[in-house]
Amino acid sequence: MLARVRSGSVVGVDAVVVEVEVDMSLGLPFFNVVGLPEGAVKESKVRVVSALKNSGFELPQKRITVNLAPADIRKEGATFELPIALGVLVAAQQLPPEPLGEYLFGGELSLDGAVKPIRGVLPLAIAARDGGYRGVIVPVANAAEAALVDRIEVIPVRDVVEAVRHLSGEEPLTPFDREAAVRRPAGDGVVLDMTDVRGQGDMKSALELAAAGGHNLLMCGPPGSGKTMLARRLPSILPPLEFQEALELTKLYSVMGLVKEGEALVSDRPFRAPHHTISDAGLVGGGPLARPGELSMAHRGVLFLDELPEFRKNVLEVLRQPLEEGLVRLARANQHITYPCRVMLVAAMNPCPCGWFNVQQRQCLCAPNRVNDYHARISGPLLDRIDITLETRPVELRKLAQADGDERPSSYYRERVMAARARQLARFRNEPGVFCNAQMGPRLVRRYCLLGAAGQAMLEGAVQRYGLSARAHDRILKLALTRADLEQHERITDDDVMSAISCRVIDRKDWIRRGQTAAGVPYVDPRQQALIHGGGR
Repeated sequence: MLARVRSGSVVGVDAVVVEVEVDMSLGLPFFNVVGLPEGAVKESKVRVVSALKNSGFELPQKRITVNLAPADIRKEGATFELPIALGVLVAAQQLPPEPLGEYLFGGELSLDGAVKPIRGVLPLAIAARDGGYRGVIVPVANAAEAALVDRIEVIPVRDVVEAVRHLSGEEPLTPFDREAAVRRPAGDGVVLDMTDVRGQGDMKSALELAAAGGHNLLMCGPPGSGKTMLARRLPSILPPLEFQEALELTKLYSVMGLVKEGEALVSDRPFRAPHHTISDAGLVGGGPLARPGELSMAHRGVLFLDELPEFRKNVLEVLRQPLEEGLVRLARANQHITYPCRVMLVAAMNPCPCGWFNVQQRQCLCAPNRVNDYHARISGPLLDRIDITLETRPVELRKLAQADGDERPSSYYRERVMAARARQLARFRNEPGVFCNAQMGPRLVRRYCLLGAAGQAMLEGAVQRYGLSARAHDRILKLALTRADLEQHERITDDDVMSAISCRVIDRKDWIRRGQTAAGVPYVDPRQQALIHGGGR
């Protein structure tokens, strides 16, 4: 007899419905799985047979063939063990086939028949809803995650026997309560707070501006000036995730198997800080199985790159397109996979290899060409994609020695950021997928970033004087709109434009020249230096 049960295979962050066909025919006892299965799927036949026997089912001594269709999609993981087991029972005429057509199934089996949790349950539930199925039957540990999807039933099962009794109508199970899944868990409180950072009022304001609009930020300053400390406290002033944002993030974490036990919905914005030795595949995704990288794991959160010039150049350059589009596109010989990566990029760097370039009361030991070379490790196109590039300065000793400073807590900045984000959500309520100013495309920039005559002249003068690109021009407009939202202005003012322009320091053409002139070092143009070292070519 031929039986058909439906499951799903995860491709990227989406699930493709897979039909599990089980044929039981006369012949020597043999169990074979076909349909491009990888190692774990091939091993499932051993677990399925043991689980069914230990659950009290008698299997006939026949030839069993399992086909996973479509055959051109690689099947991996233990998701198919529960549907294979149920298909075997239907083929052996120990389970009626009719109820199986209403559900998608997924679950790993232990040798005693218990159903263990799997990865990718949320994409499986979304595929069931979009495919018009009644619901999904999944392990108890994954039920809350699947119940985040509306308009479907989620039937949690503990073992094969429980699933068979439900499908046969002997002991119907109660669907999982969706309201319990959507309810957000109570937070443990913010451990890192802005009050821990002494001084650096300008940089705190810059972080507030970046958080209010979701803008990328680069901090350049000497060692010990608080760059890493500030970056790690940025999540404490970010607004909570909208439900749609949290669902996107949970879907990604579900594919990676990183959803915490007992927490159906990922409710905290991620903060990822990879080491500078990371590979390009580790950062943006890829490898033999085309897994998501750190960039996608920071989706809707913060990606912090400390010691930015120490990252390999090819690693930094692969960030350019994903930062612009908010998507990572991985092309392989047999498939194309897309991962989301709407992140706030926060980077930190020293001003030179020794760390003391243009710092008062400290002597820089680097030759002028070394400073130029150090900054040249970060390409102009990458800097173009960073909205705020500012210097940090060493904190005065008297501020460090204060027992109780007058620093504002994270809650103060968070309230202002949330008020600004509320204005942006109202502005973009008819723009799907746009939650903050940094996500505006050219069409929205032209619609909402309107300047007065003085502001327009100020912006044009800055672009010409500092040699900024057209992309930098648009990013200054977005930043000016964010400042207007933060200060509750009805429209972009001249002060907002001036503030946005002043937030681009490191990528100005004259920044290194001004620092060398202040230190009494003759300025060497990088292009002339390249001609000298290149023999005039």
